[in-house]
Amino acid sequence: MPQPLANIRVIDATSAISGPYCSMLLGDMGAEVIKIEAPREGDLLRKSGPFVGGESTYFLYGNRNKRGMTLNLRESAGRDILLKLVKGADVLVENFRPKVKSRLRIDYPALSSINPRLIYCSISGFGQTGPWAETPGFDQIAQGMSGLMSVTGFSETGPTRVGVAIGDSLCAIFAAYGILGALLEREKSGKGQFIETSLLEALIAVLGFQAAKYFGTGEAPLPQGNDHASLAPYGTYKTLDGYINIAAGTSRMWEELCRQLGVERLLKDDRFMSNPNRVANKEELRRILESRLVTERTDHWVESLGKAGIACGPIYTLSQVFHDPQVLNQKMLLETEHLTAGKISLIGFPVKLSRTPCSISLPPPTLGQHTEEILKELEFSKEEIRALREKRII
Repeated sequence: MPQPLANIRVIDATSAISGPYCSMLLGDMGAEVIKIEAPREGDLLRKSGPFVGGESTYFLYGNRNKRGMTLNLRESAGRDILLKLVKGADVLVENFRPKVKSRLRIDYPALSSINPRLIYCSISGFGQTGPWAETPGFDQIAQGMSGLMSVTGFSETGPTRVGVAIGDSLCAIFAAYGILGALLEREKSGKGQFIETSLLEALIAVLGFQAAKYFGTGEAPLPQGNDHASLAPYGTYKTLDGYINIAAGTSRMWEELCRQLGVERLLKDDRFMSNPNRVANKEELRRILESRLVTERTDHWVESLGKAGIACGPIYTLSQVFHDPQVLNQKMLLETEHLTAGKISLIGFPVKLSRTPCSISLPPPTLGQHTEEILKELEFSKEEIRALREKRII
């Protein structure tokens, strides 16, 4: 069966993380993605190590299922080529600052005038308008402004960022979500539209219970470390050889946990008989539970507590993640052959479709790998392509 986005052409005029990750998600579902990079320089992540066979692993992880071409958009000849691509495109994704794309004359008004069906997605740090619109957008800055850092970490550590570029990734997912919605709507109206999202908005959108608590009480939540703010025992606990996550989120799980650890007396202890009481006395509860948990290794408790129906799990390093049988069963580790880097490992597809599954049809491109191929499709002659190269347009 054709993939869900077969016959959808996407122009990826982005760099770094959020934009490329968004277009990769579309490519994974079968869209034809053409990635545009500046000649000689390329996507800024190409310069970020570590490197495999001369290729940045940071670049490789977010750019599979794309053809790559170089194009100097600062020159009119480069812009003219982009316009030819746009005429036959369904989607364009960009992450230029508002004034930059306006100066280059590649903003939505300019491109939609030549292709009214174009879905134009702008990704930014803070939005297309407002006092921060022209500010460079980086993940950690957005994490701080969103409030996420204020509720992450421990009271003694102060504000703590999430250990991955979570704002970039969430922004990419929301952008893809908006694009898919616009593509569906276009089937009814026949018209494209402008979509925007940002790192700041994406992170605020997932504040979830923390925002709900603030809306309900007017009080700003504080960091809880690895503990849940309103459930106990629900957190990270020491074992003989490390740590285990336990989330006894129901009364049944709490009772069974006490039985498995041999501390049934807690079920009749006024300090722990209700969840609010357990939350109020969670430090004493932790001391008691850990006095039993530290007598055995993590894998022992994961097995025994898991068999008893208690939500729990190990805390893996990345090496352990990509050797775990459940992770491998879900095919979250994939391999493909790259032109210069050889065999490379990539993160698998987080969404499985039964009839039209995602697949890797193309490895991440080398810089400008498909430039001539794409220009020939646009009916440029060999002589014209040579001239473009001599003028450093490509």
